[in-house]
Order: sequence, then C-alpha cells, then structure tokens
Amino acid sequence: MDTHGRGRSGDVDPADQWVFDPETGSYELRLNAPDGPGHDHTGSPSAVPGQRNATGGGRRRRDTEPGDISGPSPKSGDEESEDRSRAAVPGQRSRRRAAEPQAGRSRRKRKPGLSRKQKVLRWGGGSLALLLVVLGTTGYLVYQHFNNNIDKVDVGIKNDATTDGPVNILILGTDARSGKGNDGYGDRDSKGHADTTVLLHVAKDRSHATALSIPRDMVVDIPDCPTQTDEGEQTVPGSRGARFNESLGQNGRDPGCTWRTVEELTGIKINHFMMADFNAVKELSTAVGGVEVCVAKDIDDKKSKLKLTKGKHKVQGEDALAFVRTRGSVGLGSDLSRIELQQQFLSSMFREVKSSGSLSNPKKAWNLANAATDALTVDTGIGSVKKLAALASDLQSVSPKNITFATVPVLDNPNETVKSTVVLDHAKATPLFEMIKADKSLAGTKKDENQSDKKGKQIEKAPKSEVRVDIYNGGGPIGSAQQTVSWLQNDHGVRLSTNSGNAPAQLDTTTLEFGSDQEAQAATLADLMGLAKSALKKKSSPAGDSVPMTLTLGADFKAAGTPIEAPDKAPDGVQNINGDDKDVCAK
Repeated sequence: MDTHGRGRSGDVDPADQWVFDPETGSYELRLNAPDGPGHDHTGSPSAVPGQRNATGGGRRRRDTEPGDISGPSPKSGDEESEDRSRAAVPGQRSRRRAAEPQAGRSRRKRKPGLSRKQKVLRWGGGSLALLLVVLGTTGYLVYQHFNNNIDKVDVGIKNDATTDGPVNILILGTDARSGKGNDGYGDRDSKGHADTTVLLHVAKDRSHATALSIPRDMVVDIPDCPTQTDEGEQTVPGSRGARFNESLGQNGRDPGCTWRTVEELTGIKINHFMMADFNAVKELSTAVGGVEVCVAKDIDDKKSKLKLTKGKHKVQGEDALAFVRTRGSVGLGSDLSRIELQQQFLSSMFREVKSSGSLSNPKKAWNLANAATDALTVDTGIGSVKKLAALASDLQSVSPKNITFATVPVLDNPNETVKSTVVLDHAKATPLFEMIKADKSLAGTKKDENQSDKKGKQIEKAPKSEVRVDIYNGGGPIGSAQQTVSWLQNDHGVRLSTNSGNAPAQLDTTTLEFGSDQEAQAATLADLMGLAKSALKKKSSPAGDSVPMTLTLGADFKAAGTPIEAPDKAPDGVQNINGDDKDVCAK
C-alpha cells in the first residue's frame, strides 16, 4: 500500500484478502491472517487498505462521530495502556499481539465464530447496498472501512439517516476543477456550480423511485440561506431571477442553498444531499469496467472531446466524463439534450452495478467503494459510513425497472431575444411535483378512473374549446374563481369558462356537476384540474348544448394549476425514460 493508504500492501491486492465464511454465508476481509494479507513478516498489523496516512492532509470535517463503527470502542485498562505504547493508526481499533498475557480477561465462553484478535470487515447482503448518485454518476457502495473518505457539510438541517416515509435525496454534480486532470473543465474562476442536479425520490414502500433532473439554466428565485463558516453561521443573501446553477458555489453558497432552492421550487421536502465532482464519473465508470451507452449518429465533439461512432459503446474514465458533458453534438445542442445523455448514463450504470456482479465480486466492490466514497460529500445526517450504510440498506430493494428518469418541464425564457435560459412550465411541472409529493410513480400505476365510466369503458375527451363551465368559489382562497378562469382561458384555451362569484354554500371538497350529455367535457376539465373521481357529480338528465357545467371550488382547492388530487400519470410531454430501457440512443 502506498503512503496514502490507496493501492496494495506489498504485493497483496486488498481484494484478495476477502474470504468466504461458510458459517455466516458472508465474505470477510481478513486483515491479520498470520503471514498473510494484513500482516507483515513479523506478524504485526499492516496498513488497512483504504485508510488515509496518519500524517496526510484531511479534507473538511472528516471527524469521527460518536457511535460510528470506525470510531474507538470501549477499552479495558490494559487495552488503553497498550494503545499508548504503540503508534496509532487512524480508524483502527487496538489489537493485542498473540504473545501478550491475557491477565484479567474474562473466561466466559465466546460465541462460535471470529475471535477478537481477528479483525474482520464483515460484508453481508444487508450491510452492502447500492445508492444512485451524482453528476451523471450512479451507485455508491458504502461500508465502514471507507469512513474517512467521506466529506460532510453542515447545512443547518438535521435529519435522521433513515425514515419510515418517502426519501428525497438531492444529488449534486459540481463543475469545480478539483481533482487530478480536471484543470480544463468547468469555470476557471468558480468554486463550482450546481452543474448537474437530480432530485431522487424513493417511495415510502420502496417499490419505485423517480430521478428528476433540474435544468441548470432554469431561471429561479434563490432564497437566503445560512452557511457554516470558520467564523460561525452567516446568511448568504438570495437572488431573484437567477440561473439555478448559481445556487451552489457562488457568493459563498453551499449545498444547503441548492437544497432550499429546490424545496422552494418544487414544494418537496428533502431529507439529504450527496455531491461529487468530475472524478466521480471517471473513477466509478472505470471501477465497474465501463458503462454501455448508445449514440444514433457519429459524434466528434470538439468541446467535450467525445468521439464515438454510431451504435453502442462501453465508456469509462475520460470518455465517460466526455459523454455526460456533451451537448453541442446531440439534440438541440442545449443543456436539456445533455441531461438526456446523463440520464442514459445513469440508468445504464445503475443496471451495470446491479447485474454485473459488482456487489458479489470483492475486488470490484472494493474498487467501486473506494472511488465512490473518495468523491462523496454529504450532509451531517449521513456523514459517516454507518449512517450511509443504513440509508443504502433501506433503499437497496428498488429495481431499475421501477425507476423513472424525468426532467422538470421548462419553456424558453420569453424575456430573451437570444434564448439562453429557460423558465418553469407551471402547467406541466405542478402536477408532476404533486405526483412526487403523493408518492405516485411517473410510470403510471393505476387506471385513469376519471376518464372511464362505471363499466370501465374509456370516455373520449372533448376538445378544450368546447368545454363550457361556470366556476364558483365555495371555500378556496379569495379570488380563486377568477384565477382559475384566467388559467383555463390563457394557458389551456378553455374560452367558455366564466367566473360566477361566490357559491351559495361553503364546501369542503371541490365538485363538478354536469349533465349526462357532458361526460366528454367533464373528462377534459377533470384532467386539467386534477379532480378526483369522487368530485364528479353526473346528473341523470342531459344539460343541452347551451347549459354550462358547474365547478365549485372547495376548501381543498389551493391554486389554479395545482391539482386537487395528484394525477396517476405524468402530464403529456414530460420527458422521461425507464431505468431498465436498454435501447435508449442519443440523437
């Protein structure tokens, strides 16, 4: 092993130290087998693979937390004396040489298995897991041996590592030039923007997940945010009408600022963040032996240095980074086209890790974990391998086929002549955010009951221009009826909608009353408004051509464009791909 604790110890490959224990059914890393891996020829412990040298420089906040597996364990007086008599190795617990007396030790029988002298890093199915992570990157294997690799940032939000509810993780890829070989990337004078941002939502029952990409060039309002500095807590002023990527690294903003910006944008509460740099793509793609990607045409991109012929390829290292950074040679040449490349890369790498034996191959798992944790920065809520492992174990059951990769819907900025930024498409984004908050899969998990009659027959929706409706405010915020009319007419072309003022009575829930001959109109309006089936009140008699339907906004109404009930499928036109789709090709 070299002086930084990375690589080999003598001629011993760290992965070759893994031994299968038939009693436990798990692989074990034996670091002190006599005259074998983990010992020098004298029998004394050698450096543990993956640990940093005791004299080496550390990165920010690499302190051991109480309760971490890698931290010190309670010692007897003899053990404390022994610790003082030998040089300390960061992250290792004290060991007792075989020749030393065992005076004062209990004679109680130990449980069958490994002795205390045998230092083992136990690797079982429940303690090694997969996390989807960053910058066109993918899964992170976490286990206790790499605790010192992890950077953490206190963003002023304290959440437990795991939860019984849904989990929302903000995945950040920064374009900072840190790391070997990255001098030519990103902004020379920047500490790193939010170059790639993915909001990963994992359902409460862990049956499905949504990875929602947020365009870096979207115009947003960045709120004020507290940051922790050497001088204490300071508040960084926000910025209205700024590019989203300026929420990180600019004016002293840390990941907590991006965290708060995303929460304000989507209304979705975030549990944790994970951030990595350019090296994560290069090292992780190499650790898994390459990631399969596909391009529908020959590409020779001068800016990203990507050069691929039409068809499928396995990319790793610099080629992998070039792939996720390419935009000028695909699609419309925008960041939105680049996002599609990153989603293809993410899903492919996720499948690669899950299916190629990375989790059961000790050497590959070792390399992957070392690359991942070395590139990883997280919040203090998951700022140790023990906490990360708990989170990973909780989320590991999600299958690639149940992951949907999507992009926040946007429109060209109407205030620009030369289009360089985009703005949120509220009509499509709002129901999308509501689906995530309601824990619904973007792939669609339920039949669209709003558009079916009692016999299950699909109802054909009427054109929006034919929808005739009177709107009353029966419990919504002041001005809700007029706000809804304006939204229907201006955003959706429902010209025959009318503000009828306040309803004669207050209602708890929004209702839509219509005649037996207005089912097609009701289906269209219910789809636009996100109405539940229970909100539809069909009369037994026909209404006729000139009689409008009656929509009464109840106390459950929040705002025009916000669905009363989250839809069961993503709005038309929302870009998305399935995590198990192997035929996606960049055009």
